[in-house]
Amino acid sequence: MGKSQFSIDSSPIQNTELFSGLLKGEREFVTSHSSLIQLRKGGRLFSPGQKAEHFYMLLEGFIRVYRIRDNGDEDEMARFTAGDTIGDFDFARNASYDAFAVAAEDSILVMFPGYGLKIDDFVLEEPHVISRILLSSIVMMTDRIKSIRRILVENLSWVQELHRRAYEDSGTGLWKQAFLTDEINRILEDPMTFIMCKPDRFKILVDSRGHTAGDEAMVRIAMVLKKIARRHGRGWSLRFKSNETGILISKCDVSQAEKIADELHKTIASLTPVPATKVIPAFPFSATVSWAVWPQDNHIWDDLFQGVYKQLLDSWRSGGDTVIHCRNIPPKNAGQDSALAEVPLRKEG
Repeated sequence: MGKSQFSIDSSPIQNTELFSGLLKGEREFVTSHSSLIQLRKGGRLFSPGQKAEHFYMLLEGFIRVYRIRDNGDEDEMARFTAGDTIGDFDFARNASYDAFAVAAEDSILVMFPGYGLKIDDFVLEEPHVISRILLSSIVMMTDRIKSIRRILVENLSWVQELHRRAYEDSGTGLWKQAFLTDEINRILEDPMTFIMCKPDRFKILVDSRGHTAGDEAMVRIAMVLKKIARRHGRGWSLRFKSNETGILISKCDVSQAEKIADELHKTIASLTPVPATKVIPAFPFSATVSWAVWPQDNHIWDDLFQGVYKQLLDSWRSGGDTVIHCRNIPPKNAGQDSALAEVPLRKEG
């Protein structure tokens, strides 16, 4: 990498965003304290962990910026051509670079501050210039943050659609357990009601009428769950693996939770039975419901979840068709015979 003082037009660096607020004489000061860099193809401009004590204006050539993944592959982040500014945002934040910048072809750049100089060197010499540069850097960062926010807002529906597709169960439209696993620490709000539901005799329905009948039944149950969750505002209707479902509702105390659990139980029981055929009797719906309220029934979310699930299975195996309030039941061996145990939950507290 060669270096020299300016012998060509250096006006482009005076017009960069970082120096936009400087007066003419102050921009000339910046120019006089900059250096010219000649970077050969393959030459490295900066590396990860290196303090961003300079930034660059590319006059000629082509610079690649990339990261190295754990497996050794390159993850290209940006490509810069003549007229682009490189590293000014890191310089303004007094940060360190987090990527490599390498010349893809012979390149010429302007560097500020120049060789052997740091921004601190100018504080005593031209304090007003440094003050303006720092103020400009704050404005620049604020504008970029606003720009990022605007992009996010403009694409909010797109982001929401991706989020929905990632977490939605395609068969029922309910949230997957992955949503609960990933988001529980963010959405947990005192008091938080958690209700689990498991349809009774579901295997009889599937064995006698096929998986299509089971899928249709799950859609009907999902509609009940979603209706209840929507009516209570901040709520999520969930589907776990197999035919276990649930509802999570924030700002819902014990008295409200008890009513909702009873409502869920009665509404499923009131669903129109699957009609009889010549050889198969009608299938009436019923369900086992287990519920608890965080943190009243258990202040550790993972324990509360496993306790509710264990009580659900115990009651379902005992005949079902009931509603149980799970009051701080120890989650010993909870869920070990179910696919629920495959997905660890985050612990709260």
